[in-house]
Amino acid sequence: MYTFCTDCWLIAVLYFTWLAFDWNTPKKGGRRSQWVRNWAVWRYFRDYFPIQLVKTHNLLTTRNYIFGYHPHGIMGLGAFCNFSTEATEVSKKFPGIRPYLATLAGNFRMPVLREYLMSGGICPVNRDTIDYLLSKNGSGNAIIIVVGGAAESLSSMPGKNAVTLRNRKGFVKLALRHGADLVPTYSFGENEVYKQVIFEEGSWGRWVQKKFQKYIGFAPCIFHGRGLFSSDTWGLVPYSKPITTVVGEPITIPKLEHPTQQDIDLYHAMYMEALVKLFDKHKTKFGLPETEVLEVN
Repeated sequence: MYTFCTDCWLIAVLYFTWLAFDWNTPKKGGRRSQWVRNWAVWRYFRDYFPIQLVKTHNLLTTRNYIFGYHPHGIMGLGAFCNFSTEATEVSKKFPGIRPYLATLAGNFRMPVLREYLMSGGICPVNRDTIDYLLSKNGSGNAIIIVVGGAAESLSSMPGKNAVTLRNRKGFVKLALRHGADLVPTYSFGENEVYKQVIFEEGSWGRWVQKKFQKYIGFAPCIFHGRGLFSSDTWGLVPYSKPITTVVGEPITIPKLEHPTQQDIDLYHAMYMEALVKLFDKHKTKFGLPETEVLEVN
């Protein structure tokens, strides 16, 4: 709005005219740019932590997939690096598969930011978008949904492996309606890169966070990383802790136009069991003790 009142008003008019015509593009998968996804800065970003993508099974290009990504962490840095850039060579590890990282739809209402997000293959996490990608965009699509969302970010802290999943069944219903296979994905180290002030249930702080989550879609977290020039000071730079994202074995899902609650519960239970098995199989490889248990809330 400020630009409209300056000598650059014509640029603003042209952009907002374009925005009106282009408003629904994010719902159709956006405009992926291999040039943006291959920027050199993403490789520096990957190496800072470092971030690694581990493939355990092949994915068929004749199928569509919904990846359940866990845990959310504070910012989902592993999800961003692995699936919205080519820093960890996701396209080479899963040839013929197009990853779409799903995020809050509100981000696509912001001018300019929306263009950048779409160029990385990021899409809104809403039903219209997912329905389009799984039914009208051919096969070989993989939608990455951070299932725990804002609620899970509130419990993110170093040393804790917990996921918000037990009552999150909407992604299973979508998978059944489209016959898209479910792929459990766990990111070891995602919770280690920031430290957060955890408010207890019933406290005023948690009440404020839940109100934001309910009405705005995200929960404000009080967190910190390291300083820009020193690891001994506080700042917003994440700590350089390894993040390893392990993509598990796909669960074959039948196509049911009107899945019953019994169907949803059955495949949701299968998904939870597969996620726990994935965690248990790989936990000791990435610095966790054999006794570590994944907490499913």
